[in-house]
Amino acid sequence: MMRSILVTGGAGFIGSNFVAHWAATRPADRITVLDLLTYAGNRANLDGLDAELVVGDIRDEGLVASLLSDRGIDTIVHFAAESHVDRSILGPDAFIETNVIGTHALLKVARREWLEKKKPHRFHHVSTDEVYGTLGPNDPAFREDTPYAPNSPYSASKAASDHLVRAYHHTYGLDVTTSNCSNNYGPFHFPEKLIPLFIINALHGRALPIYGDGMQVRDWLHVEDHCRGIAAVIESGRPGQTYNIGGGAELPNLTVIDTLCAAMDKAFATDPSLGSRFPDAPAARGLPTAALKTFVTDRPGHDRRYAIDCSKAMAELGYAPTHSFESGFAATLAWYLANEHWWRGILDGSYLDWVRENYADRQAAQ
Repeated sequence: MMRSILVTGGAGFIGSNFVAHWAATRPADRITVLDLLTYAGNRANLDGLDAELVVGDIRDEGLVASLLSDRGIDTIVHFAAESHVDRSILGPDAFIETNVIGTHALLKVARREWLEKKKPHRFHHVSTDEVYGTLGPNDPAFREDTPYAPNSPYSASKAASDHLVRAYHHTYGLDVTTSNCSNNYGPFHFPEKLIPLFIINALHGRALPIYGDGMQVRDWLHVEDHCRGIAAVIESGRPGQTYNIGGGAELPNLTVIDTLCAAMDKAFATDPSLGSRFPDAPAARGLPTAALKTFVTDRPGHDRRYAIDCSKAMAELGYAPTHSFESGFAATLAWYLANEHWWRGILDGSYLDWVRENYADRQAAQ
């Protein structure tokens, strides 16, 4: 069936990749993006895509109601969120405002516009594996029925939003689905997170700050696989259900960083032009990128291990990741090397000033 979808946070990393995926696979559908264009939102992420961008706040119930009514929206795909753990530790208020109050505002409008007017609909909520807390080395991976145990203001705010979405289904009958994903990476990843931050730092000869011993384990999910998983949930997921979406690549941060360093060295050795483009990179002088590794004090409440069991999505939706970490990371590094104009446009703006002001050497993500 044809859909008219509203993608909140659609100018951000995962949201814009989802818009690209949906537009390519369902060209007849109408896509409206609602994004406040805070520091992590970028108009350029939507360049060339058949989607209308509306700049606005998900907490603006009047705006959301007019979008649902005027554009005949029947599907909301809710990405909009504050998502960086370090920033949630420094300033949790914004996370409560966007992730909890913002989600509740969307749900209230959806209830009025869809349920009270008896319109077919779906509200898909995008969440994170961090709501489940942390795992020990030998614990089984997170399942959809794993009890919630969030350990940071960010994950607590996402857990609260998950519960609100569930409640609107069970109390009011809103047709909702939720997906909890593992660590995403890929094109358009904002450079406050580990992989893009370390790529850019390495190109500039800056330190690669590693929290604690660097042995925190994450399940790495290429954003294209995540988008395919979300699309499958929207189209085939059962109302009221949650589906975990993972990448099947459970790796310590240190392994990811070592992979990045080795790939950077190889890229410079293969392409001599990189040395002239990035003369401050150790690899431009034949030195190992790994020399930039710097161990820093661990962040408060740092979860030790995440792992996703996505067998439910596999069994019910036919989901399976198609990218290995090796192939997905190689493609990601190639994208950042080929799209210098994109990340320089970000670093030349207000974000870099914000980083310097707030946590200079504590930039490593998750």
